[in-house]
Amino acid sequence: MGRWTLRLSVGLLAVLLTACYAEENYCFAARAGNCSQCLQVGTGCAYCPDETFNGPRCDLYENIIAHGCSPAVIRDRSSMKIERKQQIDTNRQLSQVYPQQISMSFLPGEEKTVEFQVFAPTEGPLDLYILMDFSNSMADDLENLKRMGNGLATFVKTLSKDYTIGFGKFVDKVIEPQTDMRPEKLAQPWPNSDPPFSFQNVIPLTNDADVFSNKLQNEKISGNLDAPEGGFDAILQATVCGKQIGWRNQSTHLLVFSTESAFHYESDGANVLSGILERNDEGCHLDNDGKYTKDVDQDYPSIPTLVRLLGKHNIIPIFAVTDHSYDYYEKLKEYFPIAEIGLLQEDSKNILELMETAFKSIRSKMSIRAENTPGAIKEKFFNVAGSEQDGAFTLLPGEIGNFKMRLTAQRMIDEQLVCQMDQGIKEGIMAVKPTTFNAALKVKASILCPICECEKFPIPNAARCSQQGDLVCGKCQCSGGWVGPFCNCSKTHSVDKSQCIGPQMKDPCSGRGECQECGTCVCNNPDQFEGQFCQYDKTQCQRYGGFLCNDRGSCVMGRCACSEGWTGDACGCPKSTQTCLDSRGGVCNGRGQCVCGLCKCVDSDMALTATCEPNFEAQMGVCEGTRSCVQCKAWKTGERKEKEQCDKCSFEIVLVDELKKAETFLESCSFRDEDDDCTYNYTVETLKDSRGKALEVQVLKKKDCPPASLLWLLPLLLFLLLLLALLLLCCWKYCACCKTCCQSCLALLPCCRTGRMVGFKEDEYLLRQSLLTSDHLDTPMVRTGPPKGTDVVRWKVTDNVHRSPNHPQALIKPNPKETIQFPISLRLNRLFAENLSRPESRDAEQLRKEVADNLNEVYKQIPGAQKVQKTSFRMQRNAGKRQDYAIMDTVLSAPRSSYPDLVKLTEKNVQSGKMHDLMVVPGYYTVATDREAAGAIEFQEGVESVDVHVPLFVKDEDDDKKQLQVEANDVPLGIAEIGKRLVNITIIKEHATGVFSFLQPAYTYSRLDGIANIPISREILADGRSQVTYHTRDLTAKDKKDYVAMEGDLIFNPDETQKMVPVRLLELSEKDGLLEDKQVKQFVMDLSNPRQGAKLGRYPRTTITITDQPEPSVMMFKKGTQTFSTSDPTYTIPVVRTRNQDSPATVKWRTKKAKRFELAGPLKFSPGETEKNIVIDPRAHPGPIQPETIQLELYDPSSNASVGDRKTTLVNVTDGAPAPEISQVQRKGFVSPKATSPGGRLLAPANLKAKATGPRNIRLNWDPASGNPMGYKVKYWIYGDPEKDAQVLDVKTTQADLTNLYPFCDYETRVCGYNAMGDGYDTEMVPCQTLEDAPGEPGRLAFNVISPTVTQVSWAEPAETNGKITAYEVIYTPIDDEKKAVGAAKKVKIDNPKKRMLLIENLQSAQTYQYKVRAMNSIGWGPFKDATINLASQPARPLSIPIIPDIPIVDAEAGDEYDSYLMYSEEVLRSPTGSKTPSVSGEDYTMNGKWDQNFLFSGGSATRNLSSSSSPMSTMSSNYKGAGGSFMTDTSVMSSNYKGAGGSFMTDTSTTYMSGGSRRTDMIGGVHTSEVVMRKRSENRGYADENIRDSIIMGDVSSKFPDLDARLSPGVPDTPSRLVFSALGPTALKVSWQEPRCDKDIMGYCVLYQLLSGGEGKRINVTNPAENAVIIQDLLPNHSYLFKVKAQSQEGWGPEREGVITIESAVDPKSPLSPMPGSPFTLSTPSAPGPLVFTALSPDSLQLSWEKPRKPNGDILGYVVTCEQLHDGGDVRSFEVSGDSAETSLTVPNLTENVPYKFKVQARTTQGFGPEREGIITIESQDGSDMSQYNSQSMSRREVFQMPTEVSTRTNVSHTMMQDPFFSDGSMMTTHHTETSGMVTRQVTKEVVQRSMMGGTTVTKKMFYES
Repeated sequence: MGRWTLRLSVGLLAVLLTACYAEENYCFAARAGNCSQCLQVGTGCAYCPDETFNGPRCDLYENIIAHGCSPAVIRDRSSMKIERKQQIDTNRQLSQVYPQQISMSFLPGEEKTVEFQVFAPTEGPLDLYILMDFSNSMADDLENLKRMGNGLATFVKTLSKDYTIGFGKFVDKVIEPQTDMRPEKLAQPWPNSDPPFSFQNVIPLTNDADVFSNKLQNEKISGNLDAPEGGFDAILQATVCGKQIGWRNQSTHLLVFSTESAFHYESDGANVLSGILERNDEGCHLDNDGKYTKDVDQDYPSIPTLVRLLGKHNIIPIFAVTDHSYDYYEKLKEYFPIAEIGLLQEDSKNILELMETAFKSIRSKMSIRAENTPGAIKEKFFNVAGSEQDGAFTLLPGEIGNFKMRLTAQRMIDEQLVCQMDQGIKEGIMAVKPTTFNAALKVKASILCPICECEKFPIPNAARCSQQGDLVCGKCQCSGGWVGPFCNCSKTHSVDKSQCIGPQMKDPCSGRGECQECGTCVCNNPDQFEGQFCQYDKTQCQRYGGFLCNDRGSCVMGRCACSEGWTGDACGCPKSTQTCLDSRGGVCNGRGQCVCGLCKCVDSDMALTATCEPNFEAQMGVCEGTRSCVQCKAWKTGERKEKEQCDKCSFEIVLVDELKKAETFLESCSFRDEDDDCTYNYTVETLKDSRGKALEVQVLKKKDCPPASLLWLLPLLLFLLLLLALLLLCCWKYCACCKTCCQSCLALLPCCRTGRMVGFKEDEYLLRQSLLTSDHLDTPMVRTGPPKGTDVVRWKVTDNVHRSPNHPQALIKPNPKETIQFPISLRLNRLFAENLSRPESRDAEQLRKEVADNLNEVYKQIPGAQKVQKTSFRMQRNAGKRQDYAIMDTVLSAPRSSYPDLVKLTEKNVQSGKMHDLMVVPGYYTVATDREAAGAIEFQEGVESVDVHVPLFVKDEDDDKKQLQVEANDVPLGIAEIGKRLVNITIIKEHATGVFSFLQPAYTYSRLDGIANIPISREILADGRSQVTYHTRDLTAKDKKDYVAMEGDLIFNPDETQKMVPVRLLELSEKDGLLEDKQVKQFVMDLSNPRQGAKLGRYPRTTITITDQPEPSVMMFKKGTQTFSTSDPTYTIPVVRTRNQDSPATVKWRTKKAKRFELAGPLKFSPGETEKNIVIDPRAHPGPIQPETIQLELYDPSSNASVGDRKTTLVNVTDGAPAPEISQVQRKGFVSPKATSPGGRLLAPANLKAKATGPRNIRLNWDPASGNPMGYKVKYWIYGDPEKDAQVLDVKTTQADLTNLYPFCDYETRVCGYNAMGDGYDTEMVPCQTLEDAPGEPGRLAFNVISPTVTQVSWAEPAETNGKITAYEVIYTPIDDEKKAVGAAKKVKIDNPKKRMLLIENLQSAQTYQYKVRAMNSIGWGPFKDATINLASQPARPLSIPIIPDIPIVDAEAGDEYDSYLMYSEEVLRSPTGSKTPSVSGEDYTMNGKWDQNFLFSGGSATRNLSSSSSPMSTMSSNYKGAGGSFMTDTSVMSSNYKGAGGSFMTDTSTTYMSGGSRRTDMIGGVHTSEVVMRKRSENRGYADENIRDSIIMGDVSSKFPDLDARLSPGVPDTPSRLVFSALGPTALKVSWQEPRCDKDIMGYCVLYQLLSGGEGKRINVTNPAENAVIIQDLLPNHSYLFKVKAQSQEGWGPEREGVITIESAVDPKSPLSPMPGSPFTLSTPSAPGPLVFTALSPDSLQLSWEKPRKPNGDILGYVVTCEQLHDGGDVRSFEVSGDSAETSLTVPNLTENVPYKFKVQARTTQGFGPEREGIITIESQDGSDMSQYNSQSMSRREVFQMPTEVSTRTNVSHTMMQDPFFSDGSMMTTHHTETSGMVTRQVTKEVVQRSMMGGTTVTKKMFYES
């Protein structure tokens, strides 16, 4: 390879303060106090030392000169020197760099670029060290490696002739729990094995293959206990022990790491190693045998440590790992600049192939990086083309690579000037080199912090300083007691305000400051006012475009001081000529001057562009623009043949004998000279160096003239003329009576035709809208006469011409500013290819981009025009000779008023044959709106018919019969005349014959099914043939990655009502399969373009969700009704299972409405089982067997199953054997079993069907009942409500319409007939769900103000979801005081409906914003909920919230491209294996977060701790401190569920306020407690007499309990507010928490944990208060642990936060402690029972009830309840409650009045005990005993809000007051307010209050009767 000419180019990049936007003038803004401080601010800063200078002394150099400073400005410059530069010698097979050493200095903020070269030898020295896992599982791998022996060394020879090879082995630390420490196992862990060890260097690097092979044969396997190995210890020792290993300096270092297990890393054995083993010191610790000696003394190294050390020693790792651990090392590989990974076979047979592949990959890569870079200098690397590549490049061996490095000196770090920092971060020697090289470019870099020389030599007591100060760098530094710019004023001098008044001023200091001694003004607001008399306002300089100093400078002393690169009074003129560069890089094409960024061109008669270049587009092209000038200059002919006109031409011509061949000239032109009928030819070429001449025109000297005229033709011509005259005379003679006859006669003469005629072929078209298959009509236009030459015809079309001017629609004028879509069609100058008809093809995509780029460039001159979209390509058959050319259709959005300009601009560009650089065919275009269109078509020579592609403007609001008119306007090119000018198109609108719709708005299919069959239904209104188009579209699922996109037409023949569209689902990619928190994959399918009389129905779009799990099993009763007799020994009820029958599944069943028993139990289906029976033995229960009806219900299916439609069944028990005639009818399905009872009652109607017809409507149909019914009664009620509360509708026919229902709600219905004898038997219950409707507005918006520019907005789910919420949209807009927008609105769509909060950053400070939120379900968007807030007006709240992984974050300053993109914060995982979803203790759901908010009130402060959940449940606790007192709120909230999913819920809230008085001096005002309880609505039976719920007043306790709440004690930490578990492995866990609130500093934490089943408790003390996480390593898999965390301050320990966790993992059967290698692990967190509900039964007893845990994670065996007094100790009482009911209760007797009790309820499952649910309760006396300082006056308020989703919120508030004159003893007020969707009603509630005195206690019972 030849020697390259090498050079070093080091260029100092000017630090531009502006690129697109100017930066701040930091020199002036720094307000430096002296010269040195000024120069140290940053590059470009200068200081003016002139004594008489009045401007700002520290500023940019250009500004100081502009303000009048002398040239003696003080500034500093950096330097650069190349100290060593030896050229690269490619003959030396060594890695080399050029140059080798540079020293350079920087000013703060300065950038420099260094060019350097590197050489990678073709075959350099190679060191290969093999590091192998010697655990027992690698025994077969070792044997294979031994057999390879010499083959391994031979293989290395093929990689490099100069090689060495070595071998090392590792296992793990010889310490528990990694190693079995029993003596016999330490001697020999496995048969025929070596003792355990950490690492041993067995064979140092050698080139002797025999030595390597022989030593390898002596090795034996070893072993350890746990699956991860200590390979990191081995890698570190093999790296740093270069002398012992034998690494050579000039060689490539490869380390092959072979294992089948995961790895240990720093601190992953937290409680075993942390605190016992010190951190790894990164040193070499090998003994004479090569063994690692510090394995039991030091921890494992961390991943960053390995990355750094391997890079420092130029070692490249190759991970050869098996499939068990491949995922771990694949993630680990990403941390290294260059590393390779290969999949090793189980016995390592393929290790040679693996190393060869890895070596080749490594040789082709190069990672360049800088080592030992000073902290204040940043580097970036670029390739020779200048594109940044983040240090990763491709360079083949044997080549010289050219690279660039850009070094940037930081000006400030963390808002501190670099020059004020330590010297260590400002200078250093950098080593720049590829990772595999030892050779490096040494760069000695330092940042200059200059000191001004003039400061070293001050002038003491200078005369300019009145001998009262020193003159330093032109500025006086006054002595003590003297002030003023010249030190001529004493501080004791009286104030003379007259000296503070400037010329033409009235007020001292201009009324903007304070007059000080010696007439010196101190401005009130120095950031706004300046000057000697505060006369200058920094906001009153000139503005440009509304911006002060054009936002590119600073306002200084009343005028703009412009930033670098800008000038002008308002900094509106750029100094750069970039905006004046022409297409050749020149300035203004040499024909003008660049003034203020714009070209001022010299006068020219030729149209010029903005850069003074000829604008040929404005002159119909280059040739047309130069034609007349060429003609006059070459031949002195043409329209410019006069000399005055010809001299105005801007170019000269060159006459040549031969024109150039087609090369680079701009255009080749040819024209006919009218003077001599000859054709002249010339070329136009753009000059590279114009020097004022724009073009070079070469003209061919010789013209092409026709042959000489033949004289002998003259007599013949004269004869023909005479004959023609004679014929004309005859025609006039015989046809004078008829003008038309004369014209016809003349037309018979070929030479006397009047010309060609063009016109439409037809007069009128009559179309039926239902039969239309397109939105355009091809209308033929014909041409008569000689088809010679070309004719272009312009046409237009007008919609709705049938409407009169007074038609109501015609009177409505459209908004001219409205943005509409303009469809545009052009014919491209390229042939149509089949690929262009496929939008996804590469050709179509490339052409689409080319079209968009060029059309956007053309149409950008239209004000308000947006970018083109929806571009497609087609052919037009009847288009003459152009029918094979491609026609482009696109859509441009622009204001409606721009239609005329669009037509003109399009026509102009089409005539020139180019749309910017896009070549088009002249003579064809179409521009349309929604009501008119214009275009042109072309008749080429020989063409007699061409189609006009007329848009039909079909709209839903069209009249039943509308008319369009197409008109041929004129012929701008050609000689044809227009004949038939108009054609009318009439469209008749018919009613739809069919309705196309999807059956559901959403479907879910398993990826494992492979195919998603999506049904499309047709409702036939008038039978016949119809057609509809379908197509899929990506959401989160991507085409060709998750599924295969489908598009096409479905044709329904008569009587067809449904068709399936199969969509192929693709397998999950390996990359996505490794993700632990995979995104939900969805795509949509749309229906469009219904034809032949059809229309789209309710669901024109459906969303398909792809799950990675198999489709769940569906279990339901086999029959809806079953009949048995009292004589049957058992009742056998079958349950069937469909779908996914290959896996086990369970479902629970229970009886309802049985008179003698309540039964329940599970049904377990084994794999393959499809039917199971529930067997009930009626004789096993007490009491006689009597006729009855029993209802059975299926519920609570397993996670892989669901309950089907028949979730309930009726078991009718009849008396004896059923009557045979009735049974026969029953078997036919017409008779209800109840009809078998005697008595003459009407039998039940048969075949009851229910169908939802809308969101609020259900239609019922049934067969008539036998007999003569007088009518029918229809009962319907909401699922879960008791049937006795059903509404009844009386109808006389066999159908009924239920109206005013709730949307998306489950209803149950029955029908019975009635006659004079009464009601007949009811039908079976038939369920039906109403359709979805648009959701209501979201709940109240809440803001967590984190800073004046950052807020977190959250909202509640809409009260009326009316379906399943699928997304939310947040819009926030800056507004003014009148709520008008003052900036662009930002829109964010949140696709996960569980994430009802959004963190918004970078808002404008002190700006008011309007926030709007709306919800979407399958129907569409609901209304907005809005709120307005100015963050600056809110109290300051420190950021104490953790960024939760599921909170979206958006940047308010990001561009539009970020509007639909949400950035999510991620948990930083310390394990490369990843962490499972964190589980949070203390809540019922795992994905939640908790944060603190500080609210400031007058006279005090308050802190609210709020825990939010992405689920429908959350908990909240609050502390408030207000003026004059405080109150505490501890609220447990479980928000209500929604209707339609199997149940509805009611939320009861009871709140008590206790107002403190002067006698309660030990409390801080009082206590406010609140308890919120959720109960299933279906189980809330109201307050019947036998079940009266007592009103319990939960309030304060007496003064003998001063420590009611420990959190009120000053200085004691609160409970850690968030406990998060993250699994790091099957036996390792990371436990983290959030710092609790505390008035004093936190000193540390304590973490306690033990097995739930008992055992030794373990404790970890965290002494560093900044650490809020520990890693615990010694856990047992599949065991539940109880964790407790508490914080400590100087005042003592705070309360504990508890959590229970289980790591589930597959376990190796050989060892109960060691999981299987590579086994998956998950967290299992049993949840707590539901909220506790207290009901007082008497003054000393109460009933406690709770709901089943939502996530039991195992079968519930029972509960443990503990009760103890909150204070003063006492015995703890325990109760055990068995059962697995949805709600459980316990009666607790023997309590004491007015004493607070703490109850705890804990569920016991098959997995152990779950967390506790706590509650505190006091049964309070109202007779003044212990709380006699309070009166018992109370007021109760109850509000009921009935939501359409069947969420009922009920609030009870009891308020006990001191000396309240407005309420008498015992008075109660109750109001009910009920809201339903679209209707507000008020319910009247009669409340009866009964009181009885029992032992001095008042028990209040409430009974409600609602009407």
